[in-house]
Amino acid sequence: MIKLNIHEAKTHLSKYLSKLKQGERILLCKRNQPVAEITPLPAVPARPRPIGLAKGRFTIPRSFFEPLSEELLRTFEGSHG
Repeated sequence: MIKLNIHEAKTHLSKYLSKLKQGERILLCKRNQPVAEITPLPAVPARPRPIGLAKGRFTIPRSFFEPLSEELLRTFEGSHG
């Protein structure tokens, strides 16, 4: 883990961001007191997810396609009074 004071992070942020890609974590400090931790995000998949991964695992009931009741519509629109 890399410990950085805010001034150092602001001055050399791009240098430290490359270390995040290598799996490091950054502990951001204010006057040597930890205030935040910067961690790398998970890698983005190289290719898009294929369509239909859940095919056959569930069915959508016919009632899903029926119009909503007036009361429920008013609730969604925020005028349920």
